[in-house]
Parts: sequence; structure tokens; C-alpha cells
Amino acid sequence: MTPSLLKTRLEIEPLPPSRLSPISALFNPDTYRIAKSVTWSAAGARGEGGQRTRRELNAPILNFGGGGSRQLSLELFFDITDPAHAGPPLDDVRHLTNKIVELTRIEQLEKRRRPPTCRVSWGDAPAGSDFPFVGVVSDLTQTFTMFRSDGKPARAHLSIVFLEVNDPNIDQRTQRRSAPETTTRVTRQGDTLSGIAAESSRDPKAWRAIAEANNIDDPRRLPPGRTLSIPKWRQD
Repeated sequence: MTPSLLKTRLEIEPLPPSRLSPISALFNPDTYRIAKSVTWSAAGARGEGGQRTRRELNAPILNFGGGGSRQLSLELFFDITDPAHAGPPLDDVRHLTNKIVELTRIEQLEKRRRPPTCRVSWGDAPAGSDFPFVGVVSDLTQTFTMFRSDGKPARAHLSIVFLEVNDPNIDQRTQRRSAPETTTRVTRQGDTLSGIAAESSRDPKAWRAIAEANNIDDPRRLPPGRTLSIPKWRQD
């Protein structure tokens, strides 16, 4: 099956404080996989084999132990011989694939040395969907399949696994929307962030906190009908 090539490209964006540039897929993947583990443990007296059971039940009572991180698996295809490849001619596909490899390498991020956290986005998605996906690369496999006479590869298949992270310094929008100290406000025609800030806290300068809580990069573009999370600590 030929990898799909669409106008809306899958994008991998290393998040600040990383200084790496966003990466757009040359070809969109045909499929992606999301996996998530949920921990349950049996409650009650221990029976044979260490399993917790109760004599009067056919199965043990389960206690919820928490949810594990989701895993996003992608298969990306790179081919510098394909006419779809835009930009200057390349003689080695690793000029493109090495940008993905950089996501597995250690950077000096503020006071920590670690690979960057990334946001994987693909088009517009309803709330609660798989994208955008915020995580770190936990596994990367590169397979090179076509070579020039000098041994330089021209095609590559990359298998990438992202492990979901819940970093309060990065995913503040998720934290604040689920926290009790926030409220919501649906935007109307003609609304501005400074106006909403003045309405909710009597401080127009508080628009920055609202923009940060809702991951708004351009405060001048505020379409009507959008639900905003308003930090209550900015309110009276």
C-alpha cells in the first residue's frame, strides 16, 4: 500500500525548552496505533498461586491501581527519489531521518539533561481524540531499503513509539482544565482575550494566563463558539 500524501501533514513538534525545529512527515502514515495499560489488582484473601480470591465468588474483586501512559506507534516513510519530495535535492535520506533521531538524544533543557518532549499533531481532531499527542520517543527503529552506487541510502522506513507524558510544566492546559480551580467560558462574536480577562478578573493583562491555559498562540484569532478554560485564581 502506498503511503498517503495529503495537504495536512503529520507534524512532530519538540516543545520548549527544546531548540529543535518541528518536523513534518514527508508521507502521512496509513495507520497509527494507540495502546494504553490500566492497572487492576485483586482484593481479598490469597488463594492458590498467590491470586487473591473469595470462596463465594467466581472471580476476585478488583481494585483500580491507576492508568499507565498511552503509547503512540507510527510508521513513517521517507523517499528522496519521489517527486513528492519538496525542497532542495538530497543525495542521502538521512538528512531527513536524522531529524527524528535527534528526538532520542539528550539536550540541555533548563536544568535537566534529557531528550525533548514532543507534540504529535495531525489535522483538526475532536476533543478527547488521539491528537495532539504529547510524549517522548521511547523506541526508534530505522530500516533503509534503497541505496545509491556510493552506498548512501535514498529510502527509509522509521518505526517510532512515543510514550505519553503528563508534565505540568508543558501540559498545563490539560492540568488546568481538569483542576477544580478553573472555570469555562464559551467565546462569542467580537470577544477578545483582554476583554474576557477584564470580565473575569477585572485585569485585562490577565489575558496571558488565559492564553497559556488554552494553548492559544495567536490571541488575535479567537473564533466564536470555543470553550476556554479560565483560571479562577485570576478572578475575584
